[in-house]
Amino acid sequence: MANRLMIPLDYPDAGQAKELISKLKGIPCYMKVGMQLFYAAGPDFVRELKALGYSVFLDVKMHDIPNTVKGGAESVTALGVDMFNVHASGGSAMMSAAREGIDAALRKNPELARPLVIAVTQLTSTSQDVMNGEIGIPGEVPDTVVRYAKLAAAAGLDGVVASPMEAAAISAACGPAFRTVTPGIRPSGSSLDDQSRVMTPGQAIRQGSHFLVVGRPITAAPDPRQAAEHIIKEMIQA
Repeated sequence: MANRLMIPLDYPDAGQAKELISKLKGIPCYMKVGMQLFYAAGPDFVRELKALGYSVFLDVKMHDIPNTVKGGAESVTALGVDMFNVHASGGSAMMSAAREGIDAALRKNPELARPLVIAVTQLTSTSQDVMNGEIGIPGEVPDTVVRYAKLAAAAGLDGVVASPMEAAAISAACGPAFRTVTPGIRPSGSSLDDQSRVMTPGQAIRQGSHFLVVGRPITAAPDPRQAAEHIIKEMIQA
């Protein structure tokens, strides 16, 4: 289960990220590199993670015209990431372009591994009121998530980022092989922070989540290693 646990390295520089990594040494989890760290430390930090043997999810949420996303996908594939994401709201042509960018990189270097490309549906911080009243999308959050998931699957993507609350519906709509990456995971009794739609690790696994993103319950814990091991245990026992 450890390689289904994703730990976000949400730090302003590589030094602080490396401090956490040193505390987690030996746990074969995914490392998630988001915008803050990637913009600060750049591609070299991703290469360092790969050299240490970690799988890397580059969480930069591409959302642009199809040709630009195609170029971005080609670049991150060449970098060697194991997973990256795009916004489903960018549309089918943009999502297909991400896949085309991967193919272009693999044609240039067949020795590269093919990364998983997944689509962001609705952020776990997005409540019903925000989606309806501010973003301007009518209906219920789960319905929007499933609609985006179907678009992503039709565009040839490997899965979606979604709340664990939607994992079962996504699996029913797109098949069990279509991956769900689920933030909003909080162990029992922990703070919800800025998440609106959450589950415990065990609940998320039982709902069909393939990868669990767990941030502050690990990174802000007095003993991050112990916290990570506790979450992995919850996943195993699910």
